[in-house]
Amino acid sequence: MIQNMMNEGKLVPSDITVRLIQKAMQETDNDKFLLDGFPRDEENVRTFEKLTKIEPDFILFLDCPEEEMTKRLLSRNQGREDDNIETIKKRFRVFQESTLPLVNYYASKGKVRKVDAARPVEAVFESVKTIFSSANEQGA
Repeated sequence: MIQNMMNEGKLVPSDITVRLIQKAMQETDNDKFLLDGFPRDEENVRTFEKLTKIEPDFILFLDCPEEEMTKRLLSRNQGREDDNIETIKKRFRVFQESTLPLVNYYASKGKVRKVDAARPVEAVFESVKTIFSSANEQGA
């Protein structure tokens, strides 16, 4: 079911996603987590905070124009079924409609760390490293 939804560019229901994340978090001794691509919509936020009682220390926003993102996804050659132009366009629309408002919500709380992801990969990596090093020093 999850793979079919991803192939269609749709979001997996929040309760399924959060329970999978929560299970993985509980099965480790780590107290810090990087959740890639989550939350994706307001329902994800509500469900995650309700079930885990956790609010993120910060949100890493890799800001990349649609054209550059599409070019990179199509050239990554990982054989993913959802790396096709139609699904990528759907995913970008879902991002603009559902996820971008969350970026704005967390920005209003001072929790967004924004990186210009249209730059070369090495430059983006250095910016991300700096953000995580700073967060680690502050105990986030």
